[in-house]
Amino acid sequence: MRRAFANPTQAHATLSTSSSSISPIPESHPLTHTHPHAHTHTHTHTGAPHSVVFAGFSAQALSDRIVDVGSPWVVTSDEGLRGGKTIPLKKTVDAAVGACPGGLVQKVFTFKRTGNAVPMDDVLDMWMEPAMAAARPFCPAESMDSEDTMFMLYTSGSTGKPKGVTHSTAGYLLYSHMTTKYTFDLQEGDVYACVADCGWITGHSYIVYGPLSNGATTLMFESTPMYPDNDRYWDLIARHKVTQFYTAPTALRALMRFGDDPVKKHDLSSLRILGSVGEPINPEAWRWYVSTYAV
Repeated sequence: MRRAFANPTQAHATLSTSSSSISPIPESHPLTHTHPHAHTHTHTHTGAPHSVVFAGFSAQALSDRIVDVGSPWVVTSDEGLRGGKTIPLKKTVDAAVGACPGGLVQKVFTFKRTGNAVPMDDVLDMWMEPAMAAARPFCPAESMDSEDTMFMLYTSGSTGKPKGVTHSTAGYLLYSHMTTKYTFDLQEGDVYACVADCGWITGHSYIVYGPLSNGATTLMFESTPMYPDNDRYWDLIARHKVTQFYTAPTALRALMRFGDDPVKKHDLSSLRILGSVGEPINPEAWRWYVSTYAV
């Protein structure tokens, strides 16, 4: 018998401000990300405060956040892919860094996603692949205090100047760990999928920190539910034998108009738990979500 729930963790953005003492990165110098989400876990492992920035923001929006948080390092990719389109991430970062006060950003670390040519400054830019190959394969975890800073996340700025909110190590991580474990009933061998954007708090909590702190297999989704076809979610569930699926009402409402056929043509028998997050879900979308999966 499958279970379903809607918005079970409305308080998952509750946080506390704190200071941080970390090594080898000074507490006043968090890293800013624009794409490689899994590396947020790496920075937590080493005790480095970080701030993930939604890849759809403009160069000015990114620059404002870099300056506000005082980050001398930016991590990005050459380009991103979304809905069949190429997103010029490095180009946006270059413009953002150029708008920052001189000397603030000391290094831009770039991953290869598409492999297309992008401008690379000899002093400022560094490709991550050769840098990682030259590093030792193991890095001990940094011991952190409960109130040490874990990461900073900025609001969208849609209602004024973006506000950066600091999340502490123990309070945030413990909450994410426990709500992921018990809300989603994590079991050995599960394949958990939260298809939110990692640039927002749901993605932080329920794609990266919550699942990984529980030792779970977490599936990261790139692109949109409509590309290349409107059964992208259901194909993903069937191919990877997903046991927990967590999405947003907006996506469900968009998919409802295609009816049940795109769903029914896939074997979704691996599913055990369905979740909805991000906003209140309307009754029509909820009934379709539940009945389509025969929960």
